[in-house]
Amino acid sequence: MTVMAQHAVQMSVEEFEEIARLIERQSDTVRLEFINGRIGFKGVTDGDHSEIIRWLQQRCMRVRPDLWLYAGGELGLLVEAYRKGRAKPDAVLAPEKTFAGQGDWADPARVLMTVEVTSYDWDTDRRDRKEKPAAYAAAGIPLYLLIDRDHGTVTVHSDPAADGYGYLQVADFGKKVVLPDPVGIELDTEELKNYVR
Repeated sequence: MTVMAQHAVQMSVEEFEEIARLIERQSDTVRLEFINGRIGFKGVTDGDHSEIIRWLQQRCMRVRPDLWLYAGGELGLLVEAYRKGRAKPDAVLAPEKTFAGQGDWADPARVLMTVEVTSYDWDTDRRDRKEKPAAYAAAGIPLYLLIDRDHGTVTVHSDPAADGYGYLQVADFGKKVVLPDPVGIELDTEELKNYVR
């Protein structure tokens, strides 16, 4: 994987989608993304990662039962108008049935929030802290929630524009953080302290 990640590969979105389908049919350990013109690898999550998504799903359902947190990194989103990017967020908050009939790579028009939980791998900084927020903002997704296990922080990105999110709110694990409209949920992040190495 490292060799491929270090070399620039020029390919069309259609070629990427075909490669992604083939690899993902054969492997339960890796998912592919196409962001900023490059193929990225998204490894399988660990137990703590899954518990963080469960924690968030419970809180969203309590406050906003009209929405669903689609989890598991299986849902692909069309991002980046310029490079025709393809991303697989760890979770996506949207109204129920948003993705019915959309296929492998869905239109993010009704997505209210994407979520990434950092993994303990070599490209987390580039992928989760730089490229994904830029791609999600360019796609017009109102909020990007980064649960950063390396730093012990939760970062809420809001106010999307073509060049990135205009506002960031950062809170240490254990503090409260507000997911602004259109989500409108306050999170007490104390429990997240249990899911870091």
